[in-house]
Amino acid sequence: VQLQASGGGLVQTGGSLKVSCAASERTYNRYIMGWFRQAPGREREFVAAMSRNGGSTTYGDSVKGRFTISRDNGKNTVYLQMNSLKPEDTAVYYCAANTAVWSTRDQDGQYTYWGQGTLVTVSS
Repeated sequence: VQLQASGGGLVQTGGSLKVSCAASERTYNRYIMGWFRQAPGREREFVAAMSRNGGSTTYGDSVKGRFTISRDNGKNTVYLQMNSLKPEDTAVYYCAANTAVWSTRDQDGQYTYWGQGTLVTVSS
């Protein structure tokens, strides 16, 4: 599967942004879909994941209550709605697809397919 992330940009602290990840094929019931991010000089960090059937989601501690992962099966697209953004949310955001079991959802090494990333910058 090929993944194309988009929707990044510049937003002020406290603002909102929604990034998208368009897949080249159906992801519903095939892949765990995840979002990761990497800030300059830092390791890649788990942000959110959604199970194959969309019935389960999980979030990294730093974004819980502020970010929401969702999917539109008809468009083969996964979204990450980001609210109450902070300067520390500034990073390149990557979407990825995982064919392994749900317990690996927060492990970037278990994701086989990656999008190219989209930059989100939160100004203070």
